[in-house]
Amino acid sequence: MRRYGKHTDEDDIRSRPNRKGNRPRTNIRPKHEDAAEGMVLTVDRGRLTCLVGDRTVTAMKARELGRKAAVVGDRVALVGDLSGRKDTLARIVRIEERTSVLRRTADDDDPYERVVVANADQLAIVTALADPEPRPRLIDRCLVAAYDGGLEPLLVMTKSDLAPPDKLLELYGALDIPYVVTSREELENDDAADRVRAYLDGRITAFVGHSGVGKTTLVNSLVPADLRRSTGHVNAVTGRGRHTTTSALALPLTGAADWVIDTPGVRSFGLAHIDPSRVIHAFPDLEPGTEGCPRACSHDEPDCALDAYVEEGHADPARLYSLRRLLATRDRKEGD
Repeated sequence: MRRYGKHTDEDDIRSRPNRKGNRPRTNIRPKHEDAAEGMVLTVDRGRLTCLVGDRTVTAMKARELGRKAAVVGDRVALVGDLSGRKDTLARIVRIEERTSVLRRTADDDDPYERVVVANADQLAIVTALADPEPRPRLIDRCLVAAYDGGLEPLLVMTKSDLAPPDKLLELYGALDIPYVVTSREELENDDAADRVRAYLDGRITAFVGHSGVGKTTLVNSLVPADLRRSTGHVNAVTGRGRHTTTSALALPLTGAADWVIDTPGVRSFGLAHIDPSRVIHAFPDLEPGTEGCPRACSHDEPDCALDAYVEEGHADPARLYSLRRLLATRDRKEGD
C-alpha cells in the first residue's frame, strides 16, 4: 500500500534511449548539500514564488527534476540567486517528501491526477447555506479527497442569515467533522474570522469551495490587510462571473506555523484517482472490521465484512452508511 507522501511519477521510472553520439544518461544527480530550504507560496506560468528565510524568491524548476512538479505548500531546496531582488531567478533542485497531498482530477473520466496542495494539515471546505445552494455531493467529494490525502477536514458554512445549517449538520453528524457556522454580517465585522481562527492554530489549512460561497472573503478576514486578495461577483446559479482567485496562494497568519492556502473556486472535483483502501484510514472505528473483507473490496458489496462487524455492535451503523456514501461519490457524477 502506498503511504501518504510517497508518490512516484513518470520521472521516477522513465528512461531515455541513448542515441548514437549522445552521452549516456545517468541517474546520479548532484546532492546540492548547500541548497537553501524554502516553501512554495504560489505557482504562475512556470515561475514559483518561494519563501526562503524571511525573503520571497522567484524560482524555476531545475531540468534535473524531470516531470516532477512543485506545488503550493511543497518544501523545496533552492540554489542560485536567493536575494529576492527584482529580475533574479533561483532554481528548485529538490522537492522534499510530502506529508500530505490534496489531489483531484479534472473529471471522473480523466486518469491524470493533479496535486493541488502539498503538506497541508487541514482542509477547510467552505459552503454557503444559500445563494448558492449547498452542494452535498461536492462536499462529499472534497471530504473523500481529504481522507485520501491525509488531511483533516473542517466544514465552514457561510450565509447562515439566509438559511439554517440544520440539514447539513444532520447529514454530516456521524462523521464528527468540526464545523463553524458564519453569517454575512459576521464576515464583515471579523467575528467569523475569530471563530475560524481557533481551528487554524499551528496548522497549514487549505481552503476549498464552490465559486461564490465567500471563501476568499473569509480568507481575507484571516490574513493581514496587505496580503488580501481581490474578490468578485459570481452568479450563484450559473457560476459565471469574475473569478478573481485563479491560482492557489499560501498566506501567513500571526503564528510562524500558521498558514492558510486559498485555492481557486471549483465547479467539480474529479475522484478518478481515489483508492478505497486509503479512505478507510479515516474511519478507525471501522478499519479493524475490514480484515475479513475479500481482496480489493469496495466496502459496499455482498461479501464485505463490515456488515457483520457493525451488526455485532463494534461500530455505529451511521458511520458505515457515511463511509459508503462517501465512497459512492467516485461512481456518480457530481450533479447526480
